[in-house]
Amino acid sequence: MTDATAPAPLSDDPSVDPSVDPSVDLLVVGAGPTGLFATYYAGFRGLRVAVVDSLPELGGQVTAMYPEKQILDVAGFPSVKGRDLVAGLVEQAATADPTYLLGRTAVGLDQGEDDVTLTLDDGSRVTAKAVLITAGIGKFTPRPLPAGEGWLGRGLEFFVPSFEPYVGKDVVVVGGGDSAFDWALHLHPLARSVTLVHRREAFRAHERTVAAVRDLGVDIVTNAEVTALRGNDQVEEVDLAVAGETVTLKAQAVVAALGFVADLGPLQQWGIEVAKRHVVVDAAMRTSLPRVFAAGDITEYPGKVRLIAVGFGEAATAVNNAAVVIDPTAHVFPGHSSEGS
Repeated sequence: MTDATAPAPLSDDPSVDPSVDPSVDLLVVGAGPTGLFATYYAGFRGLRVAVVDSLPELGGQVTAMYPEKQILDVAGFPSVKGRDLVAGLVEQAATADPTYLLGRTAVGLDQGEDDVTLTLDDGSRVTAKAVLITAGIGKFTPRPLPAGEGWLGRGLEFFVPSFEPYVGKDVVVVGGGDSAFDWALHLHPLARSVTLVHRREAFRAHERTVAAVRDLGVDIVTNAEVTALRGNDQVEEVDLAVAGETVTLKAQAVVAALGFVADLGPLQQWGIEVAKRHVVVDAAMRTSLPRVFAAGDITEYPGKVRLIAVGFGEAATAVNNAAVVIDPTAHVFPGHSSEGS
């Protein structure tokens, strides 16, 4: 398998232009869980696959944002740590012998009669018989904490890729969604104290997670707003406005889990149909562009549910339907992977 840590040409033949290899059957855009499973399944279908991702590592948002988080909605795993899920998917995808083009962003799309060519931000071009977009939410930017300007990296963070820096500290988690409650749940056994601060009484997080955080005895301050972070080189205190009064909390770490702003970026210029910042697909995961499919969180259709487990099913659906576009003599349903060859 091609080294996943560095971009590589799509052909070892020096007589072939390394930036364009028409023998690639499927080009997957996005190396998160859905993209990795699609890569495996493309190999199962006998397709040659390449994967491009703007991030330098495999795993997409799971690797970038919550590798230590326990994921509870993947079939067959009552609970699986994010990094362990990615490791298993990478191992599974390796059976397809994929080429990974990491640290590169797809910026342009040109359609030929029998293929699609993507231009990457380094100027290279990759041609494939079909494209599968599994780019999650696209490029994501954390929503800022207004009172936190200038404190990023000095005690303020938006994501928690490692729990070790929070051991023995007083931690303030800001937010009311799943991420905020997940961080509170996982940091509570390690930190000296954890306080969750939210501007409303109602939470967006899953009720089960909220109940688990309450059962741990985590301090939850609602109808509150962070007005200031204070300290010398690092955060030492957090000021809250609560019911018209200022409350000061001792804190050496603040996690602003306020969500993020998604941006589909150059994809929006490809002429593809988009709704609510997502790519519209039909039941076969086809987009509005010929030979271009999509799967995972980036897709939009009636009844769409954004779960990793759903993305896996969509990936298989997309690959099976793309296989027929790539080779019209192929069948949409090839049989079960457990049947062997």
